[in-house]
Amino acid sequence: MTGKTVTQYSSEEILLNSTQTIFENEINSLPRYTGIQIAVTVTFTVALIQLAMYILRLGIITTLMSDTLVNAFTCAAAFHVVSLQLKDLFGISVVKREGLFKIVMTVYDVCMALPTANIAAVVTSTVFIAVMVLNNEILKPRLAKITRIPLPIELIAIIAGTTLSYALNMHQEYGVNIIGDIPSGLPEPALPVFSLIPTLAFDAFIIAMISYTVTMSLGLTFAQKSHYEIDSNQELLALGLSNCFGSFFSCMPVAASLSRSLFQHTVGGATQLASLVSCTIILVVLLWIGPIFENLPRCVLASIIVVALKNMLLQFTSLKKYWILNKWDALNWLVTFLITVFIGIDIGLFAGILTALLTIFVQGYRPYSCLLGAVPNTDIYLDIKRYRGSKEIPRIKIFHYSGGLNFALKSIYRSSLFQNVGFDPITVITQREKAKNTSNTSKACIEPYEIPQCVILNFSSVTCIDPSGVDMLRELINNYRQLNVETYIAACPGPIFETLVKCEEYQSKKKKNTFKFFPTIQDAVTSAQNNLLRK
Repeated sequence: MTGKTVTQYSSEEILLNSTQTIFENEINSLPRYTGIQIAVTVTFTVALIQLAMYILRLGIITTLMSDTLVNAFTCAAAFHVVSLQLKDLFGISVVKREGLFKIVMTVYDVCMALPTANIAAVVTSTVFIAVMVLNNEILKPRLAKITRIPLPIELIAIIAGTTLSYALNMHQEYGVNIIGDIPSGLPEPALPVFSLIPTLAFDAFIIAMISYTVTMSLGLTFAQKSHYEIDSNQELLALGLSNCFGSFFSCMPVAASLSRSLFQHTVGGATQLASLVSCTIILVVLLWIGPIFENLPRCVLASIIVVALKNMLLQFTSLKKYWILNKWDALNWLVTFLITVFIGIDIGLFAGILTALLTIFVQGYRPYSCLLGAVPNTDIYLDIKRYRGSKEIPRIKIFHYSGGLNFALKSIYRSSLFQNVGFDPITVITQREKAKNTSNTSKACIEPYEIPQCVILNFSSVTCIDPSGVDMLRELINNYRQLNVETYIAACPGPIFETLVKCEEYQSKKKKNTFKFFPTIQDAVTSAQNNLLRK
């Protein structure tokens, strides 16, 4: 993503890609910025955005990243990483693909280039992968019973690969691709181009969001594996400070690396001390011993990465679990995985978050409702369709509803109530008015259903209510009263009760006491039965 921004705004790239003389004068009049200047300015702008998010405590956006989304995203990202290692595993040269279906096209290119595969690279990859898999599956579990210090098989593989390459002269004799030139030293510090910040702000915002969400998704994965908690806002601070410092030393925006994170986790890294040791070793390599590893075969590095990604790739099997447990989670997994694999990591992540929001909305828009019946000789009331022992109380309907009662859900509540109780009061009132002008019509023909004497609304699971919901509830109660049906509200939570009372006092100036509250369903049932006895 940084490379796309560099290509778009760097003067070097514009001059290189421009072939039309019409724009030569316009191009020559533009300010000249090198690719490094654009990249470090993007890094600095990303740092500003992430630090602003930290100050505003916007780490809460990670609450949208469910375990299902993280599982699918990291699994798809693992496929991306593996597809990039194929050319090194087989020792072939393929064009780097970009855009839609990048993985498919990369695999296609690799398959077409297999006849030209380097036999030495294939054999080396096979041997190193086999040795590391045997170590992880057989030797490592047995060694863990003896000592907590793991066998550093990856470090052994790097040393063995480098030694083997030097001894057999694999690059010249067998054409095996090696790491190549590794420059020593650190870049000189330089300031970003501050005047470019407004121009690069939008691209930097997208990069900042992707960097943060990718880092958090991997962090949540390892936190779940190792049983610890992470602070989402602390991660924002870490990323922001890293990018701010790095922007003065020719660094691109940072994000967690799936392959390197898995590698460090595999070799036993569990605390911040692992990162400190890792950074120290990298510094030593950059300053002094980097050239020693110039002859390390790239197929050895690719083998280490592929073996480390094995468990991530096997997360594909979790789709069966999600499908059995919850179809909505399975849908979220599939959408996130497929779009991330076939379209792109950034779009796949956003698609997963949007799908998660959609599933929350759809499930919230279909709240659970039912009629409750009494369990004999108790004050317990259960769903009459789910529990055979619960019995309806004669001439009393107890309606249970779980969810919000707001402007978006009030029609759902009303229709669910009418469907469960068995009649629509507006329809009954209309039929009765028409029947007044019709002679010789029996009541059974007009009202082919039994109208109860009392409807009890169980509010124990109502999560929220707004003035629109209160208005609907008041109208509903008034319609029932026209039919001489009493309506009680039972087990109303404190915040819901306060909202109902406030709306009643403010909106009903003349007629108050529309709502009749009872602390429990049993109290409402007792009152209703007493009223029926009086009648």
